[in-house]
Amino acid sequence: MLRQSTFTKLPRSLGSAAKTATRSPASRRTFLSPPRSQPNEHLNHLDINKLSEQQTKYARQRRAFLWTGLVCSVSSLIYAAYLLQHELEKPPVQADSSLPSTDPLAGTNAAERKVVVRDEEGHELVPTGNSTVPTFPRTLSLGSFDGAVAPGTSTSGLATTITTADKTEYTLVGFGLRTVTFVGIQVYVVGYYVATSDVASLQAALTKKVNPIATTLVPGERDQLRTDLLDYAKGEEIWDELLAKGIPARSVFRVIPVRDTDFPHLRDGFVRAIQARAGKVGDEQFGEAMKHFRQIFNRGKVPAKKELLLIRDGEGKLRVVYDDGGNKKEGRPAGRQLVGTVDDERISRALWLNYLAGKKVASEPARKSIVEGIMEFVERPVGTVAAQVV
Repeated sequence: MLRQSTFTKLPRSLGSAAKTATRSPASRRTFLSPPRSQPNEHLNHLDINKLSEQQTKYARQRRAFLWTGLVCSVSSLIYAAYLLQHELEKPPVQADSSLPSTDPLAGTNAAERKVVVRDEEGHELVPTGNSTVPTFPRTLSLGSFDGAVAPGTSTSGLATTITTADKTEYTLVGFGLRTVTFVGIQVYVVGYYVATSDVASLQAALTKKVNPIATTLVPGERDQLRTDLLDYAKGEEIWDELLAKGIPARSVFRVIPVRDTDFPHLRDGFVRAIQARAGKVGDEQFGEAMKHFRQIFNRGKVPAKKELLLIRDGEGKLRVVYDDGGNKKEGRPAGRQLVGTVDDERISRALWLNYLAGKKVASEPARKSIVEGIMEFVERPVGTVAAQVV
């Protein structure tokens, strides 16, 4: 006899319902929906070791590229510096005109040559490097200026000038810019010219200073002369002696302002220079000459780019010539006009020394340029430069 179960047998319908209730909702699916995945199930497929290896490889490659770029940059800078140093060590070369080697402005040293250009009319010009006064004429052709300005003449008037048909040619020796104050305010460009026919006497005198029996100086002797001329004491002694003897016989300082100025301002600078070099001279004649020199500059404005000439003749007489461009309304013709003259040779000599020599000169660049121009003269036999210029 079968043992009867302790549990009462459930009806079939209730058994089916109980089975359905015990199923997990996550495993339930319908005909159209896909099976549902567990959250973050994709992380189960990641390979941590492989990812670490890839990261290490990327960092290694990145570091290699950075070091390569750094090495290339440093190498390029070193190479560029080498090329620059190589170029700086080359002898300097200036592009000048096709002057023959015998020309006095075409020195043997290319670094010392004056660059010469030509304007539309064929005149030879030397660039100054200044934007306001860009060029200076290589030569000047000047007649003799006669006439004088009497005391009391209007400060705006100019003396009547008589210029003879015979003109003298002057050759540019050197030039430079005058500046004042510690900030270097530009005042004017000044150039030194010597009568072409008087160059031979200047050559001979300077050559004899170094070698009494020579007609031209060799490189070592030229260096000695350059050193002496640039020396404060020796240079002033040499030029003072030459000027006192009338060597060179005729010369000119050409002054071109780079900014608007006036005659009194220029006069003050000239007077200080003369007094500094002629302080021991106190005779009455010199005092009268200084007084007359001041009167010459009792005038008005001097606009920029206008020409002022200081001309010294063979006797040391000073002529001051000015070209203001003329004024038709005032009846003043254009061209160079005589402003005044000073007969005392000591005035012009002291004024010349203000540019040529001494511890304090009006323009140090002009003095050095003049000395280099002198070197171009003395490196040739005496008497040959004048023939080549003409």
